This record gives sequence, C-alpha cells and structure tokens, in this order.
Amino acid sequence: MTDILEQTEQAYQGDHHRPLGGYVRILAAYGGVVAAAVAAAAITGRRPPERIGVMDLVLMACCTHKASRRLAKDPVTSPIRAPFTRYEGESGPAEVQEAPRGPIGELLACPFCLAQWTATGYAIGMVFAPRVTRLAGATMTAVAVSDWLQLAYAKLMKSAS
Repeated sequence: MTDILEQTEQAYQGDHHRPLGGYVRILAAYGGVVAAAVAAAAITGRRPPERIGVMDLVLMACCTHKASRRLAKDPVTSPIRAPFTRYEGESGPAEVQEAPRGPIGELLACPFCLAQWTATGYAIGMVFAPRVTRLAGATMTAVAVSDWLQLAYAKLMKSAS
C-alpha cells in the first residue's frame, strides 16, 4: 500500500514538490476535528441551528475573512507561523509575506486555506456557544470593516494630494 501511495505522489508531482502525505495528514486532522465536534454534539444533545439567518451568514463570512487573514498574514501572529514558514518581507498594509516550509506552512500562510478551518470553527461555535460565537463574529466583522475603511481613507488621502 505504501508503494502505491508513493508512486501516486511521484506521478502527481512530476518535477514539482507537492507533499501529498502532509496534505493527507492535514485532511485527516480536519476530519478528526469535525468528527469530534459531531460526536460531542451528539453526546451533549446539542443541535445545529434550525436555520442560518442572513445576519449570521454576514457575521460568519466577515469573521472568517478577518480571522483567516489575521492568522495567515498579521505580523503579530507570525510567532505561530514561524516554525512552519520563512519570512520574505511585507506584502501589504500590516501584512507579511512568508514562504511555507512544508504542508502545515502552506496551511498557515494561506488565508484561503485557513478560511475553511475558521468557518468550521465558527460553525462549531454556533452549536456549542452561539451567543459568544456571534459576539466574536461581530468583533471580527467590526475589525474587518475598520480595515476596509482605513484602506479607503488612505486611498482618498493619496488621491487628494
């Protein structure tokens, strides 16, 4: 079985390094988190919300956006990523550019990749602690809107001068 997996990885990556084994471990961890959350919900009798309203979806989307960017790009969170990435410079206002070192580095340095985990965490929060989760969502949404306003203000100031 190991030979088949190694042959598949070699055939897939060609001349490029693609750590499929690491990706499999990340997928397994994600599946394990989801399975554990489902099992914990079943054991404790927690049920998902009957429906997700528009405002909950907006909070979840904005919170997912901001939290995943904060985890993947913020200079202050770089100590979390440092064992798995290499600093390359700044990539935008209050953001850093890092090169991943292995599959965990790819996950931690990619806001698009982290968004799935962040949204899943938010969804789990809606099952176990909806009020606190909405508060966290509102907080991160306010930060995201503030960031957009800061960027718009800077652009307006630049165009005015």
